[in-house]
Order: sequence, then structure tokens, then C-alpha cells
Amino acid sequence: MKVWLGLGSNLQQPAEQVKDALSRLAAIDGISILRISSFYITPPWGDQQQDDFINAVAEIETSLEPVSLLRKFQSIEQMMGRKRSSRQWGPRLIDIDLLLYGDRQIELDELEVPHPRMHERAFVLVPLAELDPDLAIPGRGPVENCLQQIDCGGIRRRAEENLD
Repeated sequence: MKVWLGLGSNLQQPAEQVKDALSRLAAIDGISILRISSFYITPPWGDQQQDDFINAVAEIETSLEPVSLLRKFQSIEQMMGRKRSSRQWGPRLIDIDLLLYGDRQIELDELEVPHPRMHERAFVLVPLAELDPDLAIPGRGPVENCLQQIDCGGIRRRAEENLD
């Protein structure tokens, strides 16, 4: 199954944290990374009192079911030292979000796909549009159309974004 995920960090060398998460994802049986967007420097969303983020999107191929995939993401976040805080939209060492799982729509207590706010977030849509502007978000339409509806101010491509 083709899956899209978002990655972000704004703590402890955020670009390195995103690269580390991508390396850990690539090492999991049942996951193949197909493409990775550029890394983007993005202003914080929601809670403005924190450092800018590094965000990227990856397209992967997986044989894992959605909840199993989510558990793998959470395991990587935990192994990397992410501490869950009561501060909503606060700083984070690493965040891995399941954005799209093929064209499936999933509503479970622990998982909603497409990601429920991805169509409102430039830090997701800008890197996603870099990879596939025509990609349809179920229930929302093409990424490019969603991108035209939001403010993308303050987002800039990072010069050094590729994995070594």
C-alpha cells in the first residue's frame, strides 16, 4: 500500500532528528521509502511560543496495516526520546504522522486517516505538493487545491535536506 507520512521536529538539531527518524523507518520490515520531500523550515502552528520546525513528507510502500504502522511510528518516537506533553502543538523532538493510507478513510479511536487537519496545514501541504501536487486527499480534493486555500507565509525550503 502507498502511504504518505509527515515528519517534524523543532528540538535538538531538528533536521538531524528527521533524518534519524527516516533512517529508522527505512530499517523496518514491511516499509520501503519511495520518496522524501525537501526539508522545510516552518513557523510553529497553534502554539507560537517556540522555535521553528523542520518538516518533510515521505511517500512509502508498506505491507503493514494502518494501526500497526501507527504503532511503529510511536515506537520510533519513543526510542528517539519523544516525551508526550499536555502542551498541545508544543515543541517536539520528533513527530511522525500518518497522513494518507492509499485512498482509505479510517476512523478509529487512536487513528484518523486522512489526517484530520492536514488540509489546513501548510507545513504538510507544501512538502506534499512538492512530491505530488495532484494527489487527492479523500474528502478534500487535490493537494494543490487545498494549498491554494491556506497561508503558506514563512515556509522556506532548507538548503541541505537530503539523507547522507
